[in-house]
Amino acid sequence: MTVLWKDVHMTEIDWANTKVYVAGHRGLVGSALVRALEAAGAGEIIGWSSGELDLRDRDATLDAINEAQPDVVIDAAARVGGIMANSTYPVDFLKDNLLIQTNVMDAAHAANVERFLFLGSSCIYPRHATQPIRESSLMTGPLEPTNQAYAMAKIAGIYYIEAFRTQYGRRWISAMPTNLYGPRDNFNLETSHVLPAFIHRFHDAKQSGAEKVTVWGTGAPRREFLHVDDLAQACLLLLQKYDSSETINIGWGDDLPIKDLAETVANVIGFEGEIEWDTSKPDGMPRKLLDTSRINALGWYPSIKLRDGVASTYDWYLENA
Repeated sequence: MTVLWKDVHMTEIDWANTKVYVAGHRGLVGSALVRALEAAGAGEIIGWSSGELDLRDRDATLDAINEAQPDVVIDAAARVGGIMANSTYPVDFLKDNLLIQTNVMDAAHAANVERFLFLGSSCIYPRHATQPIRESSLMTGPLEPTNQAYAMAKIAGIYYIEAFRTQYGRRWISAMPTNLYGPRDNFNLETSHVLPAFIHRFHDAKQSGAEKVTVWGTGAPRREFLHVDDLAQACLLLLQKYDSSETINIGWGDDLPIKDLAETVANVIGFEGEIEWDTSKPDGMPRKLLDTSRINALGWYPSIKLRDGVASTYDWYLENA
């Protein structure tokens, strides 16, 4: 039986007396989780940079987590990137992500961690899944080829969580966020996702006085976007209220064409030139909208509207990148 909320056997998390390890705490998602945990009054937040701890190193990961003895682990660590990066380095995306998540989960099990949240991605769902995509669509059809390696690693993570629940009775969970953006995003044009890439491209074009910006695809695919601070609030709620072997979607619940996204970003930045679409380049999945009814039933809804989120993310980019 699927449990969608905290039952009588599930202990309420007292954040003030809780030690939390956030894997990937300096990244886009991890830094948002740290902000949310600080606001919730978490007793201690642990994080190691990749220079301090390479999560692909099994022995080092086991030792670090065993020594820290966290009460809660949130795995937001991953090798991530957009269509170009995924298409160019599929071995790296598959291997690195399998190593990271397996090592972190095995280490958490060895340290007897009570609550664990594994974060994946909406790209785990089939390319032609019925829209909006329900959690039950997992493994019902072929994946999108341009991010298949990353998706396969995340699917393995979902089933590894389920395996720990089945074999060891761990009350661990997984969640699948939609496309994310916000402070500390990756703005590198060779490896970034579409929204931060647009911010970079349109900012450069405005600064240089370019008359047009050429971007990949047709602009027709539809995507939803969620600010990472909304995601972080969802994660804290799930750790309190959700207990199921089935993954759960986290999304905005609405989408827009990539063409509209480009125009929104250009408008926020103040680029007034032409947006040209290179239709010889791949679009990726035609649509990717998540069904968020299950997490909405728990009382969570996002609050940061896209234009406001893009504006604050651009402010961060100007100050930091």
